[in-house]
Amino acid sequence: MTSMDGRAAGQRDAHPENKQMALDFLAAEARRCSNCHLRAGCRGVVFGEGNPHSPVMFVGEGPGRTEDELGRPFVGKAGQLLDKILAAAEMPRETVYITNIVKCRPPGNRTPTVPEMQACLPWLRRQFAVIKPKYMVLLGLAASHGILSPDLKMGASHGLWFERGDVKILPTYHPAAVLRDPNLRRLVWEDFQKISAMLKLYWGANA
Repeated sequence: MTSMDGRAAGQRDAHPENKQMALDFLAAEARRCSNCHLRAGCRGVVFGEGNPHSPVMFVGEGPGRTEDELGRPFVGKAGQLLDKILAAAEMPRETVYITNIVKCRPPGNRTPTVPEMQACLPWLRRQFAVIKPKYMVLLGLAASHGILSPDLKMGASHGLWFERGDVKILPTYHPAAVLRDPNLRRLVWEDFQKISAMLKLYWGANA
């Protein structure tokens, strides 16, 4: 896994009450980013949104057309399905933080390339350094390859917890894959039940 240690990216620890302010500052910085060619081909940067105090961060692959138009992650058809899954798993969207491994829309909604992901990873590291999640959920192969391993096979690895430092990371299928193949619904639901159960244990221990 590429280190999520924010100190490597030069990001100081944020006081809890200043997390949203720190994320807003990073988002403003990211809008001026030119680390790769994607910025020139999209409307804007889709940085991320949600609860900055959440113990869980969801990471997808990149914005689609609707996300690029609205400037928000996961608001198209795949995002609407994600919202339904989150609500059913007792993790409403407003209680978690959602972002992507690349912040700009790849042309034609294609999968981001390895160089594109590497160019954008510093922004994810800095988000991570502010939020300090205990759990990270990787939605789809692109995010899983960019953060865990390029050799990861989703069929064998989805729903498993991987530990990197003090963070637990779970890869699962992207909601768009579920829309293409409804047979994946049960597998994804089982994965999200594991996430929900882990969060309930976390909240019980930190009540």
